[in-house]
Amino acid sequence: MDENLYQLQTEKRNAASERLDQMSALEIVTLMNEEDQKVALAVKRVLPQIAQSVDMIVRSLSGGGRLLYFGAGTSGRLGILDAAECPPTFGTEPSVVQGIIAGGVKAMTEAIEGAEDSRELGCQDVQEAGVSQKDVVVGIAASGRTPYVWGALQEAKTRQAGTISLSCNSDPDIGKSADIAINLAVGPEVVTGSTRLKAGSATKMVLNMLTTASMVKLGKVYQNLMVNVQATNQKLRERAKHIVMQATGVSYAVADRLLAEAAGDVKVAIVMQKTGLAAKAAQERLARVGHKVREAIELI
Repeated sequence: MDENLYQLQTEKRNAASERLDQMSALEIVTLMNEEDQKVALAVKRVLPQIAQSVDMIVRSLSGGGRLLYFGAGTSGRLGILDAAECPPTFGTEPSVVQGIIAGGVKAMTEAIEGAEDSRELGCQDVQEAGVSQKDVVVGIAASGRTPYVWGALQEAKTRQAGTISLSCNSDPDIGKSADIAINLAVGPEVVTGSTRLKAGSATKMVLNMLTTASMVKLGKVYQNLMVNVQATNQKLRERAKHIVMQATGVSYAVADRLLAEAAGDVKVAIVMQKTGLAAKAAQERLARVGHKVREAIELI
């Protein structure tokens, strides 16, 4: 594998930045901005694969499964970041979406030498996570060849979990071990091989799509409002009131009263206002339709 490393798109030199060390600050950031504009287009080219992945994730989470990201270095950190944002934004349990990085939690802030080179470690981490056929595993590797990620995907496949590979090369090794391969052709980096740049941005965009679209399909969003928000601080308590106001057209004072009666549950408060039901009846109706606000409101 190593002998082909420098043939990868993510490792090639970018002709536009060969004079990088001679450029002014404005020239450097202008070039970076121009290169970054290629990221969204690279993501656009793989939207069908991203949508297929969302459908797989929705099926898994609907059946009590989990979404687990496995990656090393920047890729692992981006997976952990995306997973960490799901509980406050969508009200999921921390176990539902997880990010696992080669080398463990310590690798979030410092390099753990050799961790990404161990296929066995990837396999072991999948085993320790208790991955089963109910789960979906996403292997993230900008190069598409990281042994840790390859090992994780192969072990997940053995356990009959759904598997998705996410890389920034056109024909990645890890794609051979996945049900769905998302290959982002972002091209060479401004600083050769520094995949925290375009590759990192493209990866973050795809992870945003995977979790956001999945949570929308699971009923965590009503209209475009995060109705499953967990109001754990003052800012989020105010956001909850404004969500109720925006969804129902009531005043601030009425939204405050509805949330008090609903024990702070935004979904219950909205259904109460839209249907005229009391809090308990609104809770029961939501439970009947899988806690989806629109279906609860429209239920005859």
